Amino acid sequence: MPKPSYHMVKGAATAVAPYSHYVNFGDLAFITGQIGMTPGDDSVPIPTKIEDETRRTMENLRIILKASGLGFGDVVASRVFLTHFERDYERMNKVYMTYFKPGHFPMRTCIGVTALARGGKLEIDFICARPKKARAAKKPARRASKRPAARRR
Repeated sequence: MPKPSYHMVKGAATAVAPYSHYVNFGDLAFITGQIGMTPGDDSVPIPTKIEDETRRTMENLRIILKASGLGFGDVVASRVFLTHFERDYERMNKVYMTYFKPGHFPMRTCIGVTALARGGKLEIDFICARPKKARAAKKPARRASKRPAARRR
């Protein structure tokens, strides 16, 4: 059984609690929930418009995906948490969907919640499947010649 490995990412948004930015476990990577904080500057307020907060959140996730060797195409499951579900659901979706290829959306659960860290209105986390690394094509073994070895004279 594989053992999990825990990772923090330089340049990602500051952790607001004791967690890892991502955890590798076998062929899976679990990307922690991100909110609309600005990496490198905790003093910048979370965007007030849900479209801008969604964009910032997805860009924060991109930073972690890239550091883990993954991309949005590797995301197989997503959870979205919204504090104003009825008001923000459609507008969040319009931004969220632009990060994935059409027809290749991850499985998703979207949940209305009462509050999120730092006053965010949105949090998103991912589960990713690591692609199988391409195996180097092996050259066929050289077959021994059927001709007899040349004699020395």
